[in-house]
Amino acid sequence: MSQVKKGDTIQIHYTGTLSDEGTQFDSSEGRPPLEFKVGEGMVIHGFDMGVLDMKVGEKKTLHIPFLEAYGPKNEMMFFEFDKSQLPEELGDPQLGMELHMMDQDGNHLPVIITEIKETTVLLDGNHPLAGKDLTFDVELVGIVA
Repeated sequence: MSQVKKGDTIQIHYTGTLSDEGTQFDSSEGRPPLEFKVGEGMVIHGFDMGVLDMKVGEKKTLHIPFLEAYGPKNEMMFFEFDKSQLPEELGDPQLGMELHMMDQDGNHLPVIITEIKETTVLLDGNHPLAGKDLTFDVELVGIVA
């Protein structure tokens, strides 16, 4: 039986949880399996390397430290924004509210309100999973020929 190696295109079912809390953040349950080419950077590094040598039908738990996932929180991705610049239809800003901003290159940047001050809000532009250790329960469904 063949094993997964770099360059293989594989199909995998998975459930992702936060290592410290056990909170589920993603799953392929009820959807087609995730398909990606191993070693091409299509998924986070720890996931990419964790599926190597698996056989079809094998199940495995991957414990991925944040440095092999979405990296540490970057302090440069926190910034203060004047409340008067928020869209009126937003209403009152709330902690944890997700907003979508655009950078100078026209790229969409999701941000989370992490603090509300009198005239400003503190926004976090880091990936929501940055700084978090992750656990994935995976099952290799197939290796695409």
